[in-house]
Amino acid sequence: MTSTTMQRGMSLVELLVALVVALLVSLAATGGAMVFTASQRQGVGTGGAAISASTALAVLRDDVAAAGLGFFGDSQFLCSRLNLSVDTTVLLDNAEFTPVEVTAEGSNSRIDVVYATEVSSGTNVLLNAPAAAASAALRSLLPVNVGQAVLLAPDTPGVAPCTVRTITANTAATFDKAQLIEYGNQSTARFNRAAFTVNPTYPDKGRVTLLGDLRWSRYRLDGTDLVLQRPLGGADVVLARNVMALRAEYGLADEGKTALAAWQVASGASWAALDPARLARVRALRVGIVTRSTQPEKPNSAGECEATPVLPQLFGDDITPDVADWKCYRFRTAVAVVPLRNLVMGTAK
Repeated sequence: MTSTTMQRGMSLVELLVALVVALLVSLAATGGAMVFTASQRQGVGTGGAAISASTALAVLRDDVAAAGLGFFGDSQFLCSRLNLSVDTTVLLDNAEFTPVEVTAEGSNSRIDVVYATEVSSGTNVLLNAPAAAASAALRSLLPVNVGQAVLLAPDTPGVAPCTVRTITANTAATFDKAQLIEYGNQSTARFNRAAFTVNPTYPDKGRVTLLGDLRWSRYRLDGTDLVLQRPLGGADVVLARNVMALRAEYGLADEGKTALAAWQVASGASWAALDPARLARVRALRVGIVTRSTQPEKPNSAGECEATPVLPQLFGDDITPDVADWKCYRFRTAVAVVPLRNLVMGTAK
């Protein structure tokens, strides 16, 4: 007698149950993945805003810290007025000048800093004779090369404007002749090609400072973009987006003192425009920015956003966001205090 082994598969009911269970597991996994992705996106947006603010502030801080390099000598500010041109464009024509300045633009600040790139710009040499229109003999060695910039300054600050020039020729000193630098009006000389209203011939014992190159950086808000502009040439650079505020304040010493005593906004008759006389009191700059996350966060079960319960602040003032549902977003405030070492050391006696 032959036995037959019966083979039994899944019934239709079992198959349907398995499909339903698999579908439920898939839906749960998909929902979890969506929640994780949304949380990850919010986390990236929030972290990105914080990193963007910190990075932009670090760039700004390094620039501000260099402000004034090349414009001080013998414990005094050399250039209360300045002649400065780039190619054929005159930027400053016997104009009042400070190497750092905060300007109010609505409720925000614009920050301008000017400085030399040569580390040795903290020193200067004297003229050996009155400077000619296109050349000057020096009393001691100036390690300058053709194409580098120099600053010509009067023997007494304020009696004439300083002038920035590009070196076109450099003749080394000999036993009986002084070093001679030339800055003729050549088409390739970046700072020589424009004419000024006042073109001083600097007297014997006037000063010459090696600048190397000259940098002028301007930080301001364009809408909600923190922008670095270069008045001496170059394209604008966006350092950070979704910036709600950029503000700066001067750190001041009391009259005749050296220690930082108070913070001063750039406003009012005295401080809306920084002048050379008040520059001696400036010891530091306090800079702050407020950024907003790119992604809103999900409201709670009652439909209310809880990411930011109160308005963000900067230097004690409320900041108005650019979105109506600002409570759904996260904000980050970054503040840096930057000592202006060239101003402090340049006026130290």
